[in-house]
Amino acid sequence: MGGYTLNKNFGGNLIMPIYIMFSKLTDEGRATIKRHPDRIKEVDKEIEKMGVKVLTQYALLGEFDFVNILDAPNNETVARLSIELGSRGTVQLITLPAIPVFEFIEKMEIQHDSSTDSERPEIPEEYREKMY
Repeated sequence: MGGYTLNKNFGGNLIMPIYIMFSKLTDEGRATIKRHPDRIKEVDKEIEKMGVKVLTQYALLGEFDFVNILDAPNNETVARLSIELGSRGTVQLITLPAIPVFEFIEKMEIQHDSSTDSERPEIPEEYREKMY
């Protein structure tokens, strides 16, 4: 889940990180939705109680059943949400942090101006042990 966290202020507007969540229903999840289509809206309300807002949601044809665009304060909140929903046994999830293009371009321009592409920051010793 990377380090894309915390709120940013662009042009006086506070924005939170955006996440893309792909959902694949299990057999049990499909049966639930077939019997109770409004369950989708109920889950959206539960998600909001966990501190994550569903900005938009689409039903899909193909490998995944739904894609959700989420607004959340940080990676930890989204991880907690994924564990909570996944532990129910009705859905399998893939969640990705999404960086708005304008922010990506800004970061690339800053990085390009301040260092060369071959430079990498030094990994602190305390983290190296845990990584490998």
